[in-house]
Amino acid sequence: MDGTWDVRRTGGLLPPLLGVRKHIAGTSGVTYLVHPAAAVPFDVVGNELRYRSPFAGVVDVLEPDGACGYLGRCTFFGRDVGTFRLSPRHET
Repeated sequence: MDGTWDVRRTGGLLPPLLGVRKHIAGTSGVTYLVHPAAAVPFDVVGNELRYRSPFAGVVDVLEPDGACGYLGRCTFFGRDVGTFRLSPRHET
């Protein structure tokens, strides 16, 4: 999962996620809401991204999607609230 990923909403109660990206390195990462002004840290545990306070209770559950991306479910205290897709970010 290491790398920088573009995030695209695919369903549920999530906002449009325009410009949102995730950077994952080993056992931790950051979701950039408006890069780099708003960064939300998380811990990587298996296939889950577990957000830290003040977003504790939010967990993104990832599943591989083909060779280069992930499908994700955002949960809030165990309840699904939306779905998204992670695609590798290609810096220009």
